[in-house]
Amino acid sequence: MEPKKLVAEAIGTFWLTFAGCGSAVLAAGFPAVGIGLLGVSLAFGLSVVTMAYAIGHISGCHLNPAVTVGLAVGGRFPANQVLPYIGAQIVGAIVGAAVLFVIASGAPGFDAVASGFAANGYGEHSPGGYGLGAALVAELVLTLVFLFVIMGATHGKAPAGFAPLAIGLALTLIHLVSIPVTNTSVNPARSTGPALFVGGWAIQQLWLFWLAPLVGGAIGGLLYRWLSPVPTGAVTGRD
Repeated sequence: MEPKKLVAEAIGTFWLTFAGCGSAVLAAGFPAVGIGLLGVSLAFGLSVVTMAYAIGHISGCHLNPAVTVGLAVGGRFPANQVLPYIGAQIVGAIVGAAVLFVIASGAPGFDAVASGFAANGYGEHSPGGYGLGAALVAELVLTLVFLFVIMGATHGKAPAGFAPLAIGLALTLIHLVSIPVTNTSVNPARSTGPALFVGGWAIQQLWLFWLAPLVGGAIGGLLYRWLSPVPTGAVTGRD
C-alpha cells in the first residue's frame, strides 16, 4: 500500500474531526451568533465535501472506519487495506481532537469534561436523554443508509463529479436527525478523538459508537452489493 493513502486518510479525518467537532465546541452556542444544530450539521457535511474533492483521488476519502469496512464488505475496497486505513483514521481523529482541545482551552473556564467536548453518548449523556436502545438503532440505521448513499454515489454509472456533494449532504441530513439522540457518531474514529479528552463516561460508552456504525456500515455495503453486484474480480469505487 502507498503510504500517501494513509497520510491522506489521516489528514482528511483530522479535518472532519477538527472542523465538525470544532463547530460544536467553539461555535454552536456562541452568544448571539451561535450556529446551532443546523450549523454543526453543515460543518460535518462540508468537511466531507471539501476533503472528498481534495483527497478523493488519493485515498478515496473514507475518513471513517465504518465506511472502510462497508466498502470492503461491498466489494469496493481491498480487505487487506482495511486495518491500515482504520489506523490512519484514528490517528487523524485524535490529532484533530487534540488541536481543538488546545484552541478551546484558550477560553476562560473551558472544561472538556463539563462541556462534553462534542463526545457521543446515550442516556444521561444524550443531548435529548435518549436511551441505549434508541442510540443503537439510530447509529446502526443511519450508518447503513450512509454507506448505501456512498456506494450508489460512487458507482460507475452514477453522474460523474457529484459524489462528494451527495455524500456530504447525506452526512448533513444524518446530523440533523441524530444530534439530539447521540450527538451523532456514524464514525468510530470521530467518536474516539473527543472521548479521549473527556474520559470517564465517554470512554465507557465508546463501545456503542464502534459497534453500531461498523455493523450498520457492513449491512449497508452488503445491501447495495446485492442490489448492484460488483463484477467478479473487480474492486471499484472509493479505493
